[in-house]
Amino acid sequence: MSRFDNIYEYDNNLDGANLRVGVVMSRFNLPVCEGLLSACVAELKRLGVADNNMAIANVPGALEIPLVLQSMAKSGKFDALVALGAVIRGDTYHFEVVSNDACRAIMEVQLDTGIPIANGLLTCDTDEQAEVRMQPKGSDCAQAAVEMANLKKALAQ
Repeated sequence: MSRFDNIYEYDNNLDGANLRVGVVMSRFNLPVCEGLLSACVAELKRLGVADNNMAIANVPGALEIPLVLQSMAKSGKFDALVALGAVIRGDTYHFEVVSNDACRAIMEVQLDTGIPIANGLLTCDTDEQAEVRMQPKGSDCAQAAVEMANLKKALAQ
């Protein structure tokens, strides 16, 4: 039902049944990344995504995430993807390079392939910030992936 008369409005659909979701997780800052992953998988299951409709790929770091996302997106096996990782600020410019380039490349893969990608790459100043954000962000990414996959399907009809 639309909030406006005579205007069709797409619903926010969080039904994950029959959706295929791929997850790419960085192993750098592994405890945080594992927290992101556990929250993401738990929420995907809660939304109805079956275990056999999920696949998880691990990569060394954030800069390797986009290449695997691209391969997964081009495979035709997934309705949506999730990128999970944690880049925590250090004393050098490396933080900015990794954060900016990884996020830009994740967006490029999404736009180039048409497969929705929920970006769960945390960019934090401290380990403590990352630990506080990992559970909510992992869950949020699962919801975004399911919602965007369903919206994309609705738009195609």
